[in-house]
Amino acid sequence: MRSHPDSRFYQSLADPAEFTLTFELVPSRGGRSKEHARTLELARHAAADHRLQAVSITENAGGHAALSPEVLGLEIRAMGLEVIVHFSCKDKNRNQMESQLFAWDRLGLRDLLVITGDYPKEGYRGFPKPVFDLDSVHALDLISRMNAGRFSADDPLRQRAPIHPTGFISGVALSPFKRLEAELMMQYIKLHRKVAAGADFIITQVGYDARKFEEVLLYLRHHGLDLPVLGNVFIPNLAVADLMHQGKIPGCIITDELHALIRHEAKGADKGKKARLMRAAMLLAVLKGLGYSGAHIGGPGLSYRDIEFVLDEAEQLAPDWRALTPGLSFWHRDGWYYFEKDEETGLNRPEPSPRTAQGREVLRYQLALAMHRLVFTPHGPLYGPMKKLSLALADGPLAKFLDHGEHVLKFLMFGCQHCGDCTLAELAFACPQSGCAKYLLNGACGGSRDGWCEVYPGRKRCLYVRIYERLLESGTVERLKTGLVPPRNWALNNSSSWVNFYQGIDHTGKAG
Repeated sequence: MRSHPDSRFYQSLADPAEFTLTFELVPSRGGRSKEHARTLELARHAAADHRLQAVSITENAGGHAALSPEVLGLEIRAMGLEVIVHFSCKDKNRNQMESQLFAWDRLGLRDLLVITGDYPKEGYRGFPKPVFDLDSVHALDLISRMNAGRFSADDPLRQRAPIHPTGFISGVALSPFKRLEAELMMQYIKLHRKVAAGADFIITQVGYDARKFEEVLLYLRHHGLDLPVLGNVFIPNLAVADLMHQGKIPGCIITDELHALIRHEAKGADKGKKARLMRAAMLLAVLKGLGYSGAHIGGPGLSYRDIEFVLDEAEQLAPDWRALTPGLSFWHRDGWYYFEKDEETGLNRPEPSPRTAQGREVLRYQLALAMHRLVFTPHGPLYGPMKKLSLALADGPLAKFLDHGEHVLKFLMFGCQHCGDCTLAELAFACPQSGCAKYLLNGACGGSRDGWCEVYPGRKRCLYVRIYERLLESGTVERLKTGLVPPRNWALNNSSSWVNFYQGIDHTGKAG
Protein backbone atom coordinates (compact mmCIF):
# COMPACT_ATOMS: atom_id res chain seq x y z
CA MET A 1 0.00 0.00 0.00
CA ARG A 2 1.09 3.57 -0.63
CA SER A 3 1.82 5.68 2.42
CA HIS A 4 -0.92 8.02 3.54
CA PRO A 5 0.45 9.67 6.69
CA ASP A 6 -2.50 12.03 7.20
CA SER A 7 -5.15 9.31 7.22
CA ARG A 8 -5.92 7.42 10.40
CA PHE A 9 -7.99 5.08 8.27
CA TYR A 10 -5.00 4.09 6.14
CA GLN A 11 -2.64 3.84 9.04
CA SER A 12 -5.07 1.32 10.50
CA LEU A 13 -5.61 -0.55 7.23
CA ALA A 14 -1.87 -0.88 6.65
CA ASP A 15 -1.32 -2.31 10.13
CA PRO A 16 -1.87 -6.10 10.18
CA ALA A 17 -2.40 -5.95 13.93
CA GLU A 18 -5.46 -3.70 13.58
CA PHE A 19 -8.99 -4.61 12.52
CA THR A 20 -10.22 -1.54 10.67
CA LEU A 21 -13.85 -0.50 11.11
CA THR A 22 -15.79 1.89 8.91
CA PHE A 23 -19.44 2.87 8.74
CA GLU A 24 -21.49 3.87 5.71
CA LEU A 25 -23.52 7.07 5.71
CA VAL A 26 -26.10 7.99 3.07
CA PRO A 27 -26.60 11.75 2.50
CA SER A 28 -30.17 12.96 2.71
CA ARG A 29 -32.33 14.49 0.01
CA GLY A 30 -31.16 17.94 1.15
CA GLY A 31 -28.72 19.61 3.49
CA ARG A 32 -31.25 21.12 5.87
CA SER A 33 -33.30 18.07 6.79
CA LYS A 34 -33.78 16.29 10.10
CA GLU A 35 -32.12 13.29 8.51
CA HIS A 36 -28.99 15.33 7.83
CA ALA A 37 -28.90 16.47 11.45
CA ARG A 38 -29.35 12.86 12.60
CA THR A 39 -26.47 11.74 10.37
CA LEU A 40 -24.18 14.40 11.82
CA GLU A 41 -25.14 13.37 15.35
CA LEU A 42 -24.26 9.76 14.58
CA ALA A 43 -20.91 10.92 13.17
CA ARG A 44 -20.18 12.88 16.35
CA HIS A 45 -20.65 9.74 18.43
CA ALA A 46 -18.45 7.77 16.03
CA ALA A 47 -15.69 10.38 16.26
CA ALA A 48 -15.78 10.21 20.05
CA ASP A 49 -15.76 6.39 20.16
CA HIS A 50 -12.41 5.90 18.35
CA ARG A 51 -13.25 2.30 17.42
CA LEU A 52 -14.38 3.43 13.98
CA GLN A 53 -11.50 4.62 11.80
CA ALA A 54 -13.66 6.27 9.12
CA VAL A 55 -17.11 6.74 7.66
CA SER A 56 -17.86 6.30 3.98
CA ILE A 57 -20.31 8.62 2.26
CA THR A 58 -22.35 7.46 -0.71
CA GLU A 59 -22.89 9.43 -3.91
CA ASN A 60 -26.50 9.35 -5.12
CA ALA A 61 -27.00 5.87 -3.72
CA GLY A 62 -29.57 3.71 -5.47
CA GLY A 63 -29.54 6.09 -8.43
CA HIS A 64 -31.44 8.79 -6.50
CA ALA A 65 -30.26 12.39 -6.29
CA ALA A 66 -29.04 13.45 -2.84
CA LEU A 67 -26.72 15.92 -1.15
CA SER A 68 -23.27 15.92 -2.72
CA PRO A 69 -21.01 13.72 -0.55
CA GLU A 70 -18.18 16.23 -0.09
CA VAL A 71 -20.52 18.60 1.79
CA LEU A 72 -21.29 16.01 4.45
CA GLY A 73 -17.70 14.81 4.27
CA LEU A 74 -16.20 18.18 5.15
CA GLU A 75 -18.57 18.60 8.09
CA ILE A 76 -17.58 15.20 9.44
CA ARG A 77 -13.86 15.74 8.89
CA ALA A 78 -14.14 18.85 11.03
CA MET A 79 -15.19 16.52 13.87
CA GLY A 80 -11.89 14.65 13.57
CA LEU A 81 -13.25 11.55 11.80
CA GLU A 82 -11.77 10.27 8.53
CA VAL A 83 -14.01 10.18 5.46
CA ILE A 84 -14.11 7.81 2.48
CA VAL A 85 -16.03 9.47 -0.35
CA HIS A 86 -17.78 7.34 -2.96
CA PHE A 87 -16.73 8.31 -6.48
CA SER A 88 -19.35 7.11 -8.95
CA CYS A 89 -19.26 7.02 -12.75
CA LYS A 90 -22.97 7.16 -13.48
CA ASP A 91 -23.70 10.91 -13.50
CA LYS A 92 -20.50 12.56 -14.81
CA ASN A 93 -18.47 12.58 -18.00
CA ARG A 94 -14.69 12.26 -17.88
CA ASN A 95 -14.00 16.01 -17.80
CA GLN A 96 -16.36 16.54 -14.88
CA MET A 97 -14.76 13.60 -13.09
CA GLU A 98 -11.32 15.14 -13.46
CA SER A 99 -12.63 18.50 -12.30
CA GLN A 100 -14.28 16.98 -9.24
CA LEU A 101 -11.14 15.02 -8.37
CA PHE A 102 -9.05 18.20 -8.48
CA ALA A 103 -11.57 19.83 -6.15
CA TRP A 104 -11.61 16.92 -3.69
CA ASP A 105 -7.82 16.78 -3.66
CA ARG A 106 -7.77 20.50 -2.86
CA LEU A 107 -10.28 19.93 -0.05
CA GLY A 108 -8.26 17.04 1.37
CA LEU A 109 -10.89 14.39 0.55
CA ARG A 110 -8.48 11.79 -0.79
CA ASP A 111 -9.87 8.45 0.42
CA LEU A 112 -12.18 7.15 -2.30
CA LEU A 113 -14.41 4.19 -3.05
CA VAL A 114 -14.42 4.09 -6.86
CA ILE A 115 -17.57 2.48 -8.23
CA THR A 116 -19.56 2.28 -11.45
CA GLY A 117 -22.73 3.28 -9.61
CA ASP A 118 -26.39 2.28 -9.71
CA TYR A 119 -28.48 3.05 -12.77
CA PRO A 120 -30.17 6.47 -12.29
CA LYS A 121 -33.74 6.56 -11.01
CA GLU A 122 -36.50 9.07 -11.71
CA GLY A 123 -35.64 12.72 -11.01
CA TYR A 124 -36.67 16.17 -12.18
CA ARG A 125 -39.44 15.79 -14.80
CA GLY A 126 -38.66 12.18 -15.53
CA PHE A 127 -35.70 9.86 -15.79
CA PRO A 128 -32.22 11.38 -16.25
CA LYS A 129 -29.77 10.40 -18.95
CA PRO A 130 -27.33 7.79 -17.62
CA VAL A 131 -23.81 9.01 -18.34
CA PHE A 132 -21.33 6.18 -17.64
CA ASP A 133 -18.75 7.90 -19.85
CA LEU A 134 -16.07 5.97 -17.94
CA ASP A 135 -16.36 2.70 -16.07
CA SER A 136 -14.75 2.07 -12.68
CA VAL A 137 -11.57 0.66 -14.28
CA HIS A 138 -11.21 3.79 -16.41
CA ALA A 139 -11.78 5.96 -13.34
CA LEU A 140 -9.05 4.10 -11.46
CA ASP A 141 -6.69 4.60 -14.39
CA LEU A 142 -7.51 8.32 -14.47
CA ILE A 143 -6.86 8.63 -10.72
CA SER A 144 -3.56 6.74 -11.01
CA ARG A 145 -2.42 9.12 -13.74
CA MET A 146 -3.42 12.13 -11.64
CA ASN A 147 -1.53 10.68 -8.67
CA ALA A 148 1.55 10.40 -10.89
CA GLY A 149 1.22 14.05 -11.92
CA ARG A 150 1.26 13.23 -15.59
CA PHE A 151 -0.64 11.51 -18.35
CA SER A 152 0.89 8.87 -20.58
CA ALA A 153 2.42 9.71 -23.95
CA ASP A 154 -0.47 8.13 -25.85
CA ASP A 155 -3.02 10.41 -24.17
CA PRO A 156 -4.16 13.71 -25.75
CA LEU A 157 -3.73 15.30 -22.34
CA ARG A 158 0.05 15.00 -22.82
CA GLN A 159 -0.14 18.37 -24.55
CA ARG A 160 -1.24 20.06 -21.33
CA ALA A 161 1.14 21.32 -18.70
CA PRO A 162 2.10 18.72 -16.06
CA ILE A 163 -0.23 18.67 -13.07
CA HIS A 164 0.73 18.64 -9.42
CA PRO A 165 0.42 15.02 -8.26
CA THR A 166 -2.75 14.23 -6.35
CA GLY A 167 -2.78 11.94 -3.33
CA PHE A 168 -5.81 9.71 -3.73
CA ILE A 169 -6.18 6.21 -2.30
CA SER A 170 -8.71 4.17 -4.24
CA GLY A 171 -10.96 1.49 -2.83
CA VAL A 172 -13.05 -0.76 -5.06
CA ALA A 173 -16.11 -2.94 -4.64
CA LEU A 174 -16.24 -6.70 -5.18
CA SER A 175 -19.27 -8.98 -5.06
CA PRO A 176 -18.66 -12.68 -4.41
CA PHE A 177 -22.42 -13.00 -3.95
CA LYS A 178 -23.30 -14.09 -7.47
CA ARG A 179 -25.41 -17.17 -8.07
CA LEU A 180 -24.06 -18.22 -11.46
CA GLU A 181 -20.52 -19.22 -12.36
CA ALA A 182 -20.41 -16.71 -15.23
CA GLU A 183 -21.52 -13.83 -12.97
CA LEU A 184 -19.07 -14.69 -10.21
CA MET A 185 -16.13 -15.24 -12.54
CA MET A 186 -16.70 -11.89 -14.24
CA GLN A 187 -16.55 -10.19 -10.83
CA TYR A 188 -13.17 -11.77 -10.10
CA ILE A 189 -11.90 -11.18 -13.64
CA LYS A 190 -12.77 -7.49 -13.39
CA LEU A 191 -10.97 -7.32 -10.04
CA HIS A 192 -7.71 -8.16 -11.83
CA ARG A 193 -8.23 -5.15 -14.09
CA LYS A 194 -9.05 -2.95 -11.12
CA VAL A 195 -5.86 -3.96 -9.37
CA ALA A 196 -3.81 -3.30 -12.51
CA ALA A 197 -5.46 0.14 -12.83
CA GLY A 198 -4.46 1.16 -9.30
CA ALA A 199 -6.90 -0.23 -6.72
CA ASP A 200 -5.59 0.03 -3.14
CA PHE A 201 -8.22 -1.83 -1.09
CA ILE A 202 -11.47 -3.75 -1.46
CA ILE A 203 -14.89 -3.52 0.15
CA THR A 204 -17.16 -6.49 -0.49
CA GLN A 205 -20.82 -6.26 -1.45
CA VAL A 206 -23.62 -7.23 0.93
CA GLY A 207 -24.09 -10.91 1.76
CA TYR A 208 -24.58 -13.30 4.70
CA ASP A 209 -22.58 -16.40 3.86
CA ALA A 210 -19.30 -17.15 5.69
CA ARG A 211 -18.09 -19.47 2.96
CA LYS A 212 -18.49 -16.75 0.34
CA PHE A 213 -16.59 -14.28 2.51
CA GLU A 214 -13.75 -16.78 2.93
CA GLU A 215 -13.77 -17.37 -0.82
CA VAL A 216 -12.65 -13.78 -1.41
CA LEU A 217 -9.54 -14.14 0.76
CA LEU A 218 -8.67 -17.51 -0.78
CA TYR A 219 -9.06 -16.11 -4.29
CA LEU A 220 -6.76 -13.18 -3.55
CA ARG A 221 -4.09 -15.48 -2.12
CA HIS A 222 -4.53 -18.01 -4.93
CA HIS A 223 -3.89 -15.30 -7.55
CA GLY A 224 -1.28 -13.23 -5.73
CA LEU A 225 -3.47 -10.16 -5.28
CA ASP A 226 -2.18 -8.48 -2.14
CA LEU A 227 -4.90 -6.00 -1.17
CA PRO A 228 -6.55 -5.40 2.20
CA VAL A 229 -10.25 -6.30 2.28
CA LEU A 230 -13.12 -4.93 4.34
CA GLY A 231 -16.09 -7.29 4.66
CA ASN A 232 -19.54 -5.73 4.37
CA VAL A 233 -21.70 -6.01 7.51
CA PHE A 234 -25.07 -4.62 6.51
CA ILE A 235 -27.96 -4.45 8.99
CA PRO A 236 -31.24 -4.12 7.08
CA ASN A 237 -34.55 -2.99 8.49
CA LEU A 238 -37.62 -4.98 7.45
CA ALA A 239 -38.47 -2.81 4.46
CA VAL A 240 -34.94 -2.99 3.06
CA ALA A 241 -34.75 -6.74 3.69
CA ASP A 242 -37.91 -7.15 1.61
CA LEU A 243 -36.47 -5.03 -1.22
CA MET A 244 -33.20 -6.96 -1.24
CA HIS A 245 -35.06 -10.25 -1.32
CA GLN A 246 -37.12 -9.00 -4.26
CA GLY A 247 -33.96 -7.92 -6.12
CA LYS A 248 -34.88 -4.23 -6.06
CA ILE A 249 -31.57 -3.09 -4.56
CA PRO A 250 -28.94 -3.97 -7.18
CA GLY A 251 -26.21 -6.36 -6.08
CA CYS A 252 -27.55 -6.94 -2.57
CA ILE A 253 -28.77 -10.47 -1.93
CA ILE A 254 -31.04 -11.83 0.78
CA THR A 255 -31.93 -15.43 0.02
CA ASP A 256 -35.33 -17.06 0.51
CA GLU A 257 -34.09 -18.83 3.63
CA LEU A 258 -32.70 -15.70 5.27
CA HIS A 259 -35.74 -13.65 4.30
CA ALA A 260 -38.07 -16.21 5.89
CA LEU A 261 -35.97 -16.12 9.06
CA ILE A 262 -36.02 -12.30 9.21
CA ARG A 263 -39.81 -12.25 8.75
CA HIS A 264 -40.18 -14.88 11.49
CA GLU A 265 -37.96 -12.85 13.85
CA ALA A 266 -40.09 -9.79 13.10
CA LYS A 267 -42.99 -11.35 15.00
CA GLY A 268 -41.21 -10.48 18.26
CA ALA A 269 -41.89 -7.41 20.38
CA ASP A 270 -38.92 -5.52 18.89
CA LYS A 271 -39.82 -6.64 15.35
CA GLY A 272 -36.65 -8.67 15.15
CA LYS A 273 -34.24 -5.79 15.56
CA LYS A 274 -32.05 -7.46 18.22
CA ALA A 275 -31.80 -10.61 16.12
CA ARG A 276 -30.59 -8.57 13.13
CA LEU A 277 -28.04 -6.77 15.30
CA MET A 278 -26.79 -10.07 16.72
CA ARG A 279 -26.44 -11.49 13.21
CA ALA A 280 -24.29 -8.49 12.34
CA ALA A 281 -22.17 -9.05 15.45
CA MET A 282 -21.70 -12.70 14.49
CA LEU A 283 -20.63 -11.73 10.97
CA LEU A 284 -18.23 -9.13 12.35
CA ALA A 285 -16.62 -11.75 14.58
CA VAL A 286 -16.37 -14.23 11.69
CA LEU A 287 -14.74 -11.68 9.39
CA LYS A 288 -12.11 -10.97 12.00
CA GLY A 289 -11.52 -14.69 12.51
CA LEU A 290 -11.22 -15.35 8.77
CA GLY A 291 -8.44 -12.78 8.51
CA TYR A 292 -10.17 -9.79 6.97
CA SER A 293 -8.40 -6.45 7.34
CA GLY A 294 -11.59 -4.97 8.72
CA ALA A 295 -15.30 -4.51 8.24
CA HIS A 296 -17.57 -1.97 6.60
CA ILE A 297 -20.77 -1.58 8.65
CA GLY A 298 -23.99 -0.07 7.36
CA GLY A 299 -27.75 -0.07 7.52
CA PRO A 300 -30.72 2.30 7.50
CA GLY A 301 -32.03 4.04 10.60
CA LEU A 302 -29.35 2.81 12.98
CA SER A 303 -28.52 4.75 16.12
CA TYR A 304 -25.00 4.82 17.48
CA ARG A 305 -26.26 2.77 20.41
CA ASP A 306 -27.06 0.03 17.87
CA ILE A 307 -23.54 0.22 16.47
CA GLU A 308 -22.03 0.06 19.96
CA PHE A 309 -24.13 -3.02 20.68
CA VAL A 310 -22.84 -4.76 17.54
CA LEU A 311 -19.21 -3.87 18.29
CA ASP A 312 -19.46 -4.98 21.92
CA GLU A 313 -21.17 -8.27 21.09
CA ALA A 314 -18.71 -9.01 18.28
CA GLU A 315 -15.81 -8.59 20.68
CA GLN A 316 -17.36 -11.14 23.02
CA LEU A 317 -18.07 -13.59 20.19
CA ALA A 318 -14.71 -13.29 18.39
CA PRO A 319 -12.77 -16.01 20.29
CA ASP A 320 -15.31 -18.67 19.25
CA TRP A 321 -15.88 -17.42 15.69
CA ARG A 322 -15.67 -20.85 14.02
CA ALA A 323 -18.74 -22.00 15.94
CA LEU A 324 -20.68 -19.11 14.38
CA THR A 325 -20.17 -20.01 10.72
CA PRO A 326 -23.08 -22.50 10.49
CA GLY A 327 -25.40 -19.65 11.45
CA LEU A 328 -24.04 -17.59 8.57
CA SER A 329 -24.66 -19.96 5.67
CA PHE A 330 -27.31 -18.12 3.72
CA TRP A 331 -26.69 -18.75 0.07
CA HIS A 332 -28.60 -20.35 -2.79
CA ARG A 333 -28.49 -24.14 -2.72
CA ASP A 334 -27.57 -24.14 -6.41
CA GLY A 335 -25.19 -21.17 -6.09
CA TRP A 336 -21.69 -21.63 -7.52
CA TYR A 337 -18.55 -21.25 -5.41
CA TYR A 338 -15.06 -20.72 -6.80
CA PHE A 339 -13.60 -23.28 -4.38
CA GLU A 340 -14.69 -26.77 -3.38
CA LYS A 341 -16.48 -27.13 -0.06
CA ASP A 342 -14.69 -28.38 3.03
CA GLU A 343 -17.29 -30.69 4.53
CA GLU A 344 -15.56 -30.70 7.90
CA THR A 345 -15.54 -26.91 8.46
CA GLY A 346 -18.38 -25.90 6.16
CA LEU A 347 -16.00 -23.42 4.52
CA ASN A 348 -13.70 -23.95 1.51
CA ARG A 349 -10.90 -26.23 0.44
CA PRO A 350 -8.08 -24.62 -1.56
CA GLU A 351 -8.96 -26.55 -4.74
CA PRO A 352 -10.95 -24.55 -7.34
CA SER A 353 -14.34 -25.94 -8.33
CA PRO A 354 -14.79 -27.37 -11.84
CA ARG A 355 -16.26 -25.04 -14.40
CA THR A 356 -19.87 -25.94 -15.07
CA ALA A 357 -21.20 -23.09 -17.21
CA GLN A 358 -22.36 -23.98 -20.70
CA GLY A 359 -21.06 -22.00 -23.65
CA ARG A 360 -23.86 -20.31 -25.55
CA GLU A 361 -23.94 -18.51 -28.90
CA VAL A 362 -20.61 -20.20 -29.62
CA LEU A 363 -21.27 -20.67 -33.34
CA ARG A 364 -22.20 -17.01 -33.73
CA TYR A 365 -19.02 -16.00 -31.93
CA GLN A 366 -16.82 -18.30 -33.99
CA LEU A 367 -18.28 -17.02 -37.26
CA ALA A 368 -17.72 -13.42 -36.23
CA LEU A 369 -14.17 -14.21 -35.09
CA ALA A 370 -13.37 -15.95 -38.38
CA MET A 371 -14.62 -12.94 -40.37
CA HIS A 372 -12.64 -10.58 -38.17
CA ARG A 373 -9.44 -12.54 -38.75
CA LEU A 374 -10.00 -12.45 -42.50
CA VAL A 375 -10.58 -8.71 -42.71
CA PHE A 376 -9.11 -6.96 -39.68
CA THR A 377 -5.88 -8.76 -38.82
CA PRO A 378 -2.78 -7.67 -40.82
CA HIS A 379 -2.07 -11.20 -42.05
CA GLY A 380 -5.68 -11.90 -43.01
CA PRO A 381 -6.19 -12.51 -46.75
CA LEU A 382 -8.80 -9.76 -47.05
CA TYR A 383 -7.04 -7.21 -44.83
CA GLY A 384 -5.18 -5.47 -47.68
CA PRO A 385 -8.06 -5.27 -50.16
CA MET A 386 -10.54 -4.11 -47.48
CA LYS A 387 -8.13 -1.48 -46.24
CA LYS A 388 -7.56 -0.11 -49.74
CA LEU A 389 -11.30 -0.07 -50.48
CA SER A 390 -12.22 1.62 -47.20
CA LEU A 391 -9.56 4.32 -47.47
CA ALA A 392 -10.36 4.92 -51.14
CA LEU A 393 -14.03 5.47 -50.37
CA ALA A 394 -13.47 7.37 -47.12
CA ASP A 395 -13.21 10.86 -48.63
CA GLY A 396 -15.11 10.30 -51.85
CA PRO A 397 -18.74 10.62 -52.91
CA LEU A 398 -19.45 7.04 -51.86
CA ALA A 399 -18.29 7.57 -48.27
CA LYS A 400 -21.86 7.75 -46.96
CA PHE A 401 -22.78 4.50 -48.68
CA LEU A 402 -19.84 2.76 -47.01
CA ASP A 403 -20.75 4.30 -43.67
CA HIS A 404 -24.44 3.39 -43.87
CA GLY A 405 -23.72 -0.06 -45.30
CA GLU A 406 -21.36 -0.86 -42.44
CA HIS A 407 -23.87 0.38 -39.87
CA VAL A 408 -26.77 -1.65 -41.29
CA LEU A 409 -24.69 -4.83 -41.51
CA LYS A 410 -23.31 -4.50 -37.98
CA PHE A 411 -26.68 -3.45 -36.59
CA LEU A 412 -28.29 -6.62 -37.92
CA MET A 413 -25.45 -8.78 -36.61
CA PHE A 414 -24.52 -7.05 -33.33
CA GLY A 415 -27.03 -4.26 -32.60
CA CYS A 416 -24.37 -1.69 -33.59
CA GLN A 417 -24.93 1.86 -32.29
CA HIS A 418 -22.51 3.43 -34.80
CA CYS A 419 -20.00 4.62 -32.22
CA GLY A 420 -17.10 4.69 -34.69
CA ASP A 421 -14.71 3.18 -32.12
CA CYS A 422 -15.60 -0.51 -32.26
CA THR A 423 -14.73 -2.85 -29.37
CA LEU A 424 -16.38 -6.01 -30.69
CA ALA A 425 -13.10 -7.90 -31.08
CA GLU A 426 -12.13 -7.33 -27.44
CA LEU A 427 -15.54 -8.35 -26.08
CA ALA A 428 -16.35 -11.62 -27.88
CA PHE A 429 -18.34 -9.71 -30.50
CA ALA A 430 -20.95 -8.56 -28.00
CA CYS A 431 -21.57 -4.82 -28.36
CA PRO A 432 -21.47 -2.92 -25.03
CA GLN A 433 -23.12 0.15 -26.55
CA SER A 434 -26.31 -1.81 -27.26
CA GLY A 435 -25.92 -4.81 -24.95
CA CYS A 436 -25.03 -3.13 -21.64
CA ALA A 437 -27.28 -0.54 -19.98
CA LYS A 438 -24.14 1.11 -18.55
CA TYR A 439 -22.00 0.74 -21.71
CA LEU A 440 -19.26 -0.97 -19.66
CA LEU A 441 -16.04 -1.88 -21.48
CA ASN A 442 -13.92 -3.56 -18.81
CA GLY A 443 -16.21 -5.95 -17.02
CA ALA A 444 -19.57 -6.37 -15.39
CA CYS A 445 -21.05 -4.06 -12.78
CA GLY A 446 -22.18 -5.57 -9.49
CA GLY A 447 -25.89 -5.19 -10.16
CA SER A 448 -26.77 -8.31 -12.15
CA ARG A 449 -28.94 -10.97 -10.53
CA ASP A 450 -29.20 -14.59 -11.66
CA GLY A 451 -27.61 -13.63 -14.98
CA TRP A 452 -30.03 -10.80 -15.75
CA CYS A 453 -29.15 -7.15 -16.31
CA GLU A 454 -29.79 -4.89 -13.31
CA VAL A 455 -31.88 -2.53 -15.47
CA TYR A 456 -33.82 -5.16 -17.45
CA PRO A 457 -34.30 -8.15 -15.10
CA GLY A 458 -35.96 -11.09 -16.78
CA ARG A 459 -35.69 -9.41 -20.18
CA LYS A 460 -32.04 -8.88 -20.99
CA ARG A 461 -29.13 -11.11 -19.99
CA CYS A 462 -26.04 -9.44 -18.56
CA LEU A 463 -23.66 -8.69 -21.43
CA TYR A 464 -20.68 -10.05 -19.51
CA VAL A 465 -22.44 -13.30 -18.69
CA ARG A 466 -22.86 -13.73 -22.45
CA ILE A 467 -19.20 -12.81 -23.05
CA TYR A 468 -18.02 -15.33 -20.45
CA GLU A 469 -20.11 -18.10 -21.98
CA ARG A 470 -18.80 -17.34 -25.46
CA LEU A 471 -15.15 -17.31 -24.42
CA LEU A 472 -15.42 -20.30 -22.06
CA GLU A 473 -15.90 -22.70 -24.93
CA SER A 474 -12.78 -21.43 -26.71
CA GLY A 475 -10.67 -21.46 -23.56
CA THR A 476 -9.83 -17.76 -23.83
CA VAL A 477 -11.73 -16.36 -20.84
CA GLU A 478 -8.52 -15.69 -18.90
CA ARG A 479 -7.44 -13.03 -21.39
CA LEU A 480 -10.11 -10.75 -19.95
CA LYS A 481 -8.00 -10.37 -16.79
CA THR A 482 -5.38 -8.29 -18.55
CA GLY A 483 -5.38 -5.14 -20.61
CA LEU A 484 -7.71 -2.18 -20.56
CA VAL A 485 -10.28 -1.32 -23.20
CA PRO A 486 -9.99 2.49 -23.43
CA PRO A 487 -13.07 4.69 -23.06
CA ARG A 488 -15.10 5.49 -26.11
CA ASN A 489 -13.78 8.36 -28.26
CA TRP A 490 -16.85 10.48 -28.85
CA ALA A 491 -15.13 12.44 -31.62
CA LEU A 492 -15.68 9.34 -33.79
CA ASN A 493 -19.40 9.03 -33.09
CA ASN A 494 -21.55 8.29 -36.16
CA SER A 495 -18.55 7.58 -38.37
CA SER A 496 -17.24 4.42 -40.00
CA SER A 497 -15.34 2.25 -37.54
CA TRP A 498 -13.81 0.42 -40.51
CA VAL A 499 -12.28 3.62 -41.89
CA ASN A 500 -11.22 4.73 -38.40
CA PHE A 501 -9.53 1.38 -37.83
CA TYR A 502 -7.61 1.39 -41.10
CA GLN A 503 -6.63 5.03 -40.63
CA GLY A 504 -5.31 4.18 -37.16
CA ILE A 505 -7.44 6.77 -35.36
CA ASP A 506 -9.64 4.45 -33.30
CA HIS A 507 -8.60 3.03 -29.93
CA THR A 508 -6.64 0.16 -31.45
CA GLY A 509 -4.29 2.37 -33.51
CA LYS A 510 -3.33 -0.62 -35.67
CA ALA A 511 -3.25 0.91 -39.10
CA GLY A 512 -0.17 0.12 -41.11
